[in-house]
Amino acid sequence: MADFSWNTQSPLQRALVAGHHGVPALQAGVVLTEVRNIVLVQVMARRGKAADTAKAAKKLFGIEPPNSPKAAFGKSATLVWSGPDQFTVFAPRADEASQLDAMSKAFAGSASLSEQSDGRCLIRMTGPRARDAIAKFSSLDLHGDVFPVGTAANTSVDHTAVNLWREADGADGQAVYAMLVFTSFADSLWHTIVDSSLEYGVDTSSTRAA
Repeated sequence: MADFSWNTQSPLQRALVAGHHGVPALQAGVVLTEVRNIVLVQVMARRGKAADTAKAAKKLFGIEPPNSPKAAFGKSATLVWSGPDQFTVFAPRADEASQLDAMSKAFAGSASLSEQSDGRCLIRMTGPRARDAIAKFSSLDLHGDVFPVGTAANTSVDHTAVNLWREADGADGQAVYAMLVFTSFADSLWHTIVDSSLEYGVDTSSTRAA
């Protein structure tokens, strides 16, 4: 029997062409990055166990999970609201087996876990014209007064379900938006974002989560 070796590949293996695209400029209006090497786990509190789940999350990550459309940022993980009594854990991949084991033990008896590390793609978007580009394909109001750092939303882009949240502003002071999408739709979403950003100039690349 033949032996098979499975190598993890990015869902944007073909779509992502690193470099500058669109209008030439000294500074790109949009910076688009695929974030690789991540651990993603959906945590769903069992009936009557929401408080116990929150306590377990606080003990494990040092932060309480949001109970409304928000994102909570800790030293080792980000917890993003994904529905009533449920949230998604996003963390840089270190020792995945150990990370998943720690979560399984922490939430034993209080929550059900769904490991989705290889089933989702994380795209990060920033730049001085990022909000203008997003306005072309999303109906969300991302003005800082109503969508400050830590705000999250479950939305749809071109009939594709997307979890979107605002991360801490970049070192340049620009807003940073994270978009989480199923891998089977990542290629389509990437092209939509790039096409919407061309008139501003867009730099595209990939990076490892840190």
